[in-house]
Amino acid sequence: MIDPLIYFLLFLKASLFSSGGFSNLPSLHQDLIANGWATDADFGQSIAIGQTSPGPNGLWVISLGYLTYGFLGAFFALIAITLPALLVLLVSAGYSRIENRTWVQGAMHGISLAVVGLLLAVVWTILHQPGVDWKGLLIAAGAFGLALSRKVNLLIILGLAGLVGYFLYR
Repeated sequence: MIDPLIYFLLFLKASLFSSGGFSNLPSLHQDLIANGWATDADFGQSIAIGQTSPGPNGLWVISLGYLTYGFLGAFFALIAITLPALLVLLVSAGYSRIENRTWVQGAMHGISLAVVGLLLAVVWTILHQPGVDWKGLLIAAGAFGLALSRKVNLLIILGLAGLVGYFLYR
């Protein structure tokens, strides 16, 4: 039996921590499958419906909601994918009124430095995972150097890293 509140919160969580399109798929897949509320076939069908339907890619979530919980599921999914965008609009409207205040600039500076610290913690964690060897470190150092130069497009860096990884790890 599906708990409507938990069901909605799972869709909301996936939408809040995604960047649109299919980026919320892993979270929804993990949560809905774990609760027994969806099958792999539901995901396949909803993605197929989303791809053949006009509009943004992220609307596949509404199909998933319908396939797993009927009209109520589709409604919950629609609200869940709409709320984060509405939240951004509200924050943006409020921020434009206070952005020039010194305390806001100081807070944003502090948050920026915290993001750098979090990114360094993620790098540290990844580097200490099993399977990280000199080849991976070489690719990471090369990508870092190219990104630091600010002359090479990010997509080119990713493509080169994939190509070098293919040749080093095959």
